Amino acid sequence: MKIQGLRWWVIALIALATIINYIDRSALSVLWPDIVEDLFPDESALERKQIYATISVVFVFAYAFGQAIFGKIFDWIGTRIGFVLSIGVWSLATAAHAFAQGVLSFSIFRAILGVAEAGNWPGAAKGNAEWFPTKERALAQGIFNSGAAIGGIVAIPLIAFLTIYFSWKMVFVIIGLVGLLWLVPWMVLVKAPPGKHPWITEEERAYILTGQKREISAETGVEIDEYNPSTTELLSRKQSWGVIIASAAIDPIWWLFVFWIPIYLNEVYGMDVKAIGIYGWVPYVGAMFGAWFGGLLAQNRIKAGWDTNKTRKFVITLGCLIMLPSLLAMSNPGAPVNAVLIMAVILFGFQTAIGNVQTLPSDLLGKKSVATLAGFSGMAAKLGAVGLTSLVPILTADGNYYPAFIIGASLAIIAMAAVWILIPRVEPLKPKQ
Repeated sequence: MKIQGLRWWVIALIALATIINYIDRSALSVLWPDIVEDLFPDESALERKQIYATISVVFVFAYAFGQAIFGKIFDWIGTRIGFVLSIGVWSLATAAHAFAQGVLSFSIFRAILGVAEAGNWPGAAKGNAEWFPTKERALAQGIFNSGAAIGGIVAIPLIAFLTIYFSWKMVFVIIGLVGLLWLVPWMVLVKAPPGKHPWITEEERAYILTGQKREISAETGVEIDEYNPSTTELLSRKQSWGVIIASAAIDPIWWLFVFWIPIYLNEVYGMDVKAIGIYGWVPYVGAMFGAWFGGLLAQNRIKAGWDTNKTRKFVITLGCLIMLPSLLAMSNPGAPVNAVLIMAVILFGFQTAIGNVQTLPSDLLGKKSVATLAGFSGMAAKLGAVGLTSLVPILTADGNYYPAFIIGASLAIIAMAAVWILIPRVEPLKPKQ
């Protein structure tokens, strides 16, 4: 049996895993108004916000280190089994939230969830490098990243709807089971990498593998070997730090909205869970279109004759420049409809940029090192998110979220600078002489 366009089925499954990933992680913030009434009825509004921030910080810390851990795991055991381990554990951890009784138990389950969910990103970067030629990687990354946006779109109204029929505890169990069901098509479809997969057509196999070839030496006429450095050597290259710093700067902007959209709508506009379900999904529509736009724009520019260096820097810069005025506009958005529409523009810009930032490891390194650099940059990104998440309760103690948005605008500038300064050219690296 042969399957036409097998690579697109693989990236579609990874995107579906990402949708599930975001449903699972978003459940806490959407259900929080119900959870606090059940478990923390006597705490003040500020104390409840601090409890939420503490649990969220634990999640992101675990997520940060999980990125580095799973980067190595995916390079060690491969994409197929790596995803089985990652999504299997995070689905069980999601269901376990039903048994949480307080800050400690919530933190334990969120830590397990964070470590396991982190595998989705280095795994996707490695899967992208394995299954796609260089010219299609930004589009494939955009499809994968759109899964995060679609997850946000689906999660908020879906979870709000489930609360009509189920308790918050049962909602965690239901969404945890969905991840386990995903394992079935993954194990059936992804039997091997494209070079050895029995169901891939010869035409697609040749198209993928030919499109992944590196430069031809002008001196010898022989294809230059992929650069797969040791971890120490990888971290000694300024290009690696360009990826790491850009990720650490830009990613907290996303997490600012992932963690705080429901809380923001509840605090600023007095919305309950059902009202949040009506408004809270709108920003993720912008994110979904941004993911597609960033990938398609990069593919279009490469087809038009631009090199990888010019393409990546142009799209990343454009995404950051879209975010800047929109973040500043959140100082006084007015009606809730205006607020969520401005958030949609911010997340559109973020997703336009981030898909190309996340493609940088596969532009710079060989397939055996891609997940390692993706893991380190992912860890740095989440540590940046920890910092901003920890600051939000302090910055917004008076109910004004503008200082947090100002910091987000500053981070967008830092991300642009890291790419332009530390990565002089986006191209395959060569060993140091």
